Amino acid sequence: MHKNFTKIAKISLILVYLVIVAGAVVRMTGSGMGCPDWPKCFGYYIPPTDISELQWDANRDFKKGQVIIVNESLQVARKDFITGTSYEPENWTPYTKHDYAVFNPLHTWTEFINRLFGALAGLGTLVMAIAALSFWKKQKSITIISWLVVFAMGFQAWLGATVVFSVLAPAKITVHMVMALVIVALILYVIHISKPSVKTIKTNTPIRFLLITALALTLIQVVFGTQVRQFIDEQSAIVGDDASHLWLANPTISFYIHRSLSIAIVLLNVFLAYRIYTNNLDFKKINWVLILLFLEIITGMSMYYFDFPFSTQALHLVLAALLFGVQFYLVLEAINSSNTVKTL
Repeated sequence: MHKNFTKIAKISLILVYLVIVAGAVVRMTGSGMGCPDWPKCFGYYIPPTDISELQWDANRDFKKGQVIIVNESLQVARKDFITGTSYEPENWTPYTKHDYAVFNPLHTWTEFINRLFGALAGLGTLVMAIAALSFWKKQKSITIISWLVVFAMGFQAWLGATVVFSVLAPAKITVHMVMALVIVALILYVIHISKPSVKTIKTNTPIRFLLITALALTLIQVVFGTQVRQFIDEQSAIVGDDASHLWLANPTISFYIHRSLSIAIVLLNVFLAYRIYTNNLDFKKINWVLILLFLEIITGMSMYYFDFPFSTQALHLVLAALLFGVQFYLVLEAINSSNTVKTL
């Protein structure tokens, strides 16, 4: 496993990004409450596909923990039992985490698939951590950080549960997103320190400072982006999905900060690229930064000027996560450039 560790870590990174993609689709489709409980979905390991599965019926077998919807509220089976000819309240207990009781099969399965990707990513990081045990004698930091990723994934799963229990509270959604980026950063760091040194490159302190600043601004931009996204969700609930041209009719201050900050980020990264090119520094991933920024601008402008074309919201979020990952690895390269550079 020592020989294949970097490959395993890269697979883990891809799986984490797939979770981010799935989460973006969940936000885009409004499926965040598709499964109103956690870790099961309406009390099932495999969620229902039809509302009839969530309705009381005579002579039906229920297992403890399974959920039905009664009078717009969730009711949880107290024990295993078979229903009689009439509804008996004593066999059920109200779900107390929240009062959201809506079933939409598309939303339910979208959220369920998101959770499956999360479980798969968790398994991937666990395999990575087990493989990292082979580094314990020579490079303990790889083992420690790999296991830290596993615990971070567990914490992220708990955060996902709190997001559901809070009925998608904006602050918790933001923390959930930022935590995903922290996990990406940890895996990238493990990949970086586990790879053999391949070449030396030159750099200077201003370049390092600019790279770190650009990374910090991207992270701040993501935070404001989640707040803008929450505002859009609220507006779409008020005016309807068919009135997307009104979603940003009266934006909050977060939108203006998000838009202004995007201009600053583009200018900073263009200047950074100019400094890298003119000083003949071998930070080739700056090209990916510029490409991702260009795509971010395209998707952002499409949402604003063309009333949120399908998939642009999800793509905008995923591009931001990819941008953060590339910038973080650039920072790692710059910090270690006085010695050697390790490339993905």
